[in-house]
Amino acid sequence: MSGISPELAIRAAAQVNVTRTAQIGFDLPGSRFSCELAANNPSVIAAVAIHPNDAATLGDDLPQALAGIEELLTTYADQDWLRAVGETGMDRFRTRTPDGIARQQTSFAAHIAWCHRFDKTLVIHDRDAHSDILSILDAEGVPNRVIMHCFSGDADFARACLDRGAWLSFPGTVTFKPNHHLREALAITPDDKVLVETDAPFLTPEPLRGRRNSPYLLPITVRYTAAQRGIDPEDTDALTDWCDQLLANTYAAFNGPWGRSGTGGLGAGGSGTRESGAA
Repeated sequence: MSGISPELAIRAAAQVNVTRTAQIGFDLPGSRFSCELAANNPSVIAAVAIHPNDAATLGDDLPQALAGIEELLTTYADQDWLRAVGETGMDRFRTRTPDGIARQQTSFAAHIAWCHRFDKTLVIHDRDAHSDILSILDAEGVPNRVIMHCFSGDADFARACLDRGAWLSFPGTVTFKPNHHLREALAITPDDKVLVETDAPFLTPEPLRGRRNSPYLLPITVRYTAAQRGIDPEDTDALTDWCDQLLANTYAAFNGPWGRSGTGGLGAGGSGTRESGAA
């Protein structure tokens, strides 16, 4: 999840009341890891996918990789811990060749189709590809639940995503001083459509920017989003209400609660690392 063993990451997160984690897939081995981790840890749910930049570089091997993801979804379709398809989407920052973009589009469309077929949440990676994301979503049909992972757009793009029913997931970048556009997007997002995430080991929030990220650091971003909502950090009741709202949003976005009954805490949607099988 963050360059350390998954067990240590889960325990460290639980100590700060982050008791729910989504392990995101980015390639076939990583997606298999996500399934294995979630199957053996009730606090974890899995997402499976081929990351768009991986799709772009697979060439003739892309159909085989997509078939592997479809096999995971078919095999574990009835397992409650397999909740999502992602991260998938479009990335024009790292992929710029026409062939690479075309493979991303093919892959994204396939992942959307699986969300419809298996009723899974769609977790979208979008980097410098806002118009592509919206046009492909509209063409393929918006699934029942969509998360804009690591949201990077402005208020206008936020509105377009919200119009399509998406949840917007804000990582540590929302705390970076230059990112006024993210705070403007957060400001216009309804309370029940806000998620927070780590994208570990990347995008560690201020004031720890530059350090390796991990789910146990999620409360920093939570408190920051609360402050952006005008919540006094010393107002324990109001801060608890905001945490409860974020947990409810996480459950809604991932199609219901998970984990052992009787435990609360924040959801760390999107947490993970390419080193251990998420992105």
